[in-house]
Order: sequence, then structure tokens, then C-alpha cells
Amino acid sequence: MKVAVLGATGYVGGRLVPELLAAGHEVRCLARRPERLVGVPWHGEVEVVTADVLDRDSLDDAFAGIDVVVYLIHAMGSTGDFADADRQGARHTAEAAAAAGVSRIVYLGGLGEDEAEGRLSRHLASRHEVGDVLAAGSVPVTELRAAIIIGSGSASFEMLRNLVEVLPVMVVPRWVSRTRCQPIAIADVLHHLVAAVEGIEEGSHVYEIGGPDVLTYREMMDRYAAIAGLRHRTVLTVPLLTPRLSSHWVNLVTPLPYGLARPLVDSLVNDVVVSPERDIRRVVDHVPFTLDEAIERALARVQDLAITTSWMDSAPGGAASPMPQDPDWAGGTVYEDRREVVTDAGAGDVFAVVSGIGGRRGWYVAGPLWSIRGALDKLVGGVGMRRGRRHPDELRVGDALDFFRVEAIEQPSLLRLRAEMKVPGDAWLEWRIDADDEGRTRLCQLARFHPRGVAGRAYWWGLLPIHAVIWQRLAERLVRAAEERAAHR
Repeated sequence: MKVAVLGATGYVGGRLVPELLAAGHEVRCLARRPERLVGVPWHGEVEVVTADVLDRDSLDDAFAGIDVVVYLIHAMGSTGDFADADRQGARHTAEAAAAAGVSRIVYLGGLGEDEAEGRLSRHLASRHEVGDVLAAGSVPVTELRAAIIIGSGSASFEMLRNLVEVLPVMVVPRWVSRTRCQPIAIADVLHHLVAAVEGIEEGSHVYEIGGPDVLTYREMMDRYAAIAGLRHRTVLTVPLLTPRLSSHWVNLVTPLPYGLARPLVDSLVNDVVVSPERDIRRVVDHVPFTLDEAIERALARVQDLAITTSWMDSAPGGAASPMPQDPDWAGGTVYEDRREVVTDAGAGDVFAVVSGIGGRRGWYVAGPLWSIRGALDKLVGGVGMRRGRRHPDELRVGDALDFFRVEAIEQPSLLRLRAEMKVPGDAWLEWRIDADDEGRTRLCQLARFHPRGVAGRAYWWGLLPIHAVIWQRLAERLVRAAEERAAHR
């Protein structure tokens, strides 16, 4: 069949596409930022189309000739009202699918009892509402509802992993030891999504998917510690720790920013367990992984640097955002700091060092200052420096890199990063590699900042003395590392 995947740049979508290809389907990936799919291994096997569920007209051509639409869009963690954006996106998708003659929509939502609608978190209530809006159209909808997805790079797994690994003693809300959850491995989610694409039952249906284990979040923490070889974690429960306070704590301790941590933590208050009448195992013969097996598989991929997709892939901002040289910026103020260093090292060596910056390797100069800046960013709800990078040496457009995101990469001549830390404006850090008049390799480092209001201008000029030192030394250290790399090679 011809399958259109909405959300192919996200965590689940990026893993579902190769599964659909392996099953013999033709895949069309719909993305607001199609350039973010250029570096994925399966890019040449799919059709990539620019489309946005919030732009109704963009979906008409995107759905033409499509048999099944897979809806994996979620605005959680974005600015503004994510529930309203999700509602609008679902309505546009249902309308466009009907107009294009699509035979089925497959949607991945969240677990939670329908009769608890008044008590569901905003996140889970929005997930249910999206399913209702899609099903209100004329195209049949297969909705799969899942709880926590256990897999390398998933937001829920990374929250669990970081909390348990960082904190030997945890003070948690009382509901952490009471709320029941039925986690599921990402491999099982993908299996059920492919089955839904190929057809399970006629008409619209809601199926609930989960692994074989039902346990509390505290028990999940205990299981993770045991499998990861950590000492038993002491968990102290208190009645006064609200979801809001818990979200701030998750933001500080884990890589997740507050905007993503808050809806996730809010959802932990609700029981999310598969009901017998909606259990997909009634109609799909499949044996899911246990929680222990799912954790072991996820940790193995983390240790092998085989994380193909991550929650960071869907973070707000990214490659489609404007650059200062774009026409829309005409007349705007853009501050620049340009540094140039010439070296005898080859362009390939310089690019290898530049593209390997950040993560565990660090930023070559003023390491404590970068850490302090990351900690301050986390305090105000930003992404901080804990995200690191997907792979120590490989980068592709859309990758998160500490509190930056890769906006453009052209080997061996260009790397441009867009800042995602909390700043009063828009900031970029860019390196260009070319040759000077004498044929030597030249590294041009450019820091750009588009301020917002007086606060933005004060931010730039206030940090100018520090940046003047850091930026020059950074360019020099990068070149020195490239020369050492060339000499060693």
C-alpha cells in the first residue's frame, strides 16, 4: 500500500518508516522540515513531501494517491496551547484524508480510562480528543493507545533513566507508589502500528497496547536500577510534592525541558492500564517484551551508540526557522562576532573536529562556564546541556547538540547550529571551512544574534567581554585539535 507518515521526523515515526519499508509498503513522509530527513539511512527509499497539519491546503496534494495515513503528530512541548494545535491538526487531517479518498487513518494515542475524562491530565485528555476528532470524519480510524514507551531515546525512558542514575535518594509524590502503569517496548509499538496499517478489523476501533507487566512507577525505578547494575535507590514519598514542583525537579535532573516534563509528569497521576475489552491481543497474535527485556534492549542500544531516533528530534525550533540573511529579516538588527584562523591541517580534519564538538567531548574552552550557562538555562525551564548529542562523531540536520540544534551541515565546509537555550532573541553559531589565497585551510567562526527588545540588546552587550575571549579561543582550540588530529593520523 501507499502509506503517508505524519511525524516521520519524530521518535516513533523515524523508527516506523523502515518497518513499513521492510513490510513492502511505499512510504511518503510528510514533514514541515523535509531537510531534517536528508541524513537518515532510508531517505532514498521514500518520497518526502513538505506539509503541515496546521496548514489545511498543504495536505491535499500530500494525501493524493495515499491508501493509509499514519498520524503521529503531537504538539506537546511546543509553545502556546498544544491541545488547541492538536485539535486543529486532527481536524485538518480528517478533512483532507476524506477529500483524497484515503481508506484508513492509523493514530497512536495515550492510555487512560474514558470515564475518567474529567480527571485525566491535559496531555492524556488531548490525546483522547485527537482520536475523537479523527474518528468524527468519514475515514475509518484505527487508534492505538499506549502508556510509557520503553526504548532508547524515548522521553519517558530517558526521564526514568536519568532520575534513577543521577539520584541515589529520591523524594517523590505519594502517587508514584500508587499509580499503576503498563509500559510497552518500542519494538512492540512498531509491530502493532504495522499491523494497523495492514488492517486489523473493518471500521473504526480503539485498541489498547501494553507489555505483560503492570506495576507502579516506583517499581519501574527499582527494576531499572537492578537491570542497570545500580545500588538500590531509596525512595521517600511525601504528600505535598505537586506535579508542578515535580516537573521543575525533572527539568533540573534530566535532559527534558520543563515544557515537555510538565505534561509527562501530569500524566503520571493517572492509571494507564490496558482494559480487557480493548486489549489488542484479542485480535493480533503477538507476544510483547517484558519490562526487563525492554529495558535491557534500550540500554544495549544506548551503550552501542545505536540510537536512531530520540525525543529530542521533535523538540521545538529547528531547521525551518529563518536565518538573519532571509528576506523577512530585512531591516532587523543582527549582531555578529566573526573569528578566522588559518591552518595547515586539511579541511577534512578541521571539519571532523568542528562536527565532533559538544556532548561528552565538550567545548574545548571555558568548560565550567558552559556548564554554568546550561545549569542557569535549566533553572528557567530551558533545555540545558544535559541532552548531549546522538552520536559522538556523526551529525545530521535536526540533531540536538547540548543546547543547540543542527540547522545546516555540508561536509566538509559548513556546520551551523541554532541556539535553543532561553535567550531574549535568536542565536546561531556557525563554522565555515574554505581555503585562503595561499591554499591553506581557513576556519571562519561566526556567532550571530538577533535581539528581541531592550533585553536582547542588553544580553548581547553585557556578555560581549566574555564572548570576545571565548569565541577567539574556541576557534584557535578547534584548529589546534585539527592539527593534532592530522599529525596523529
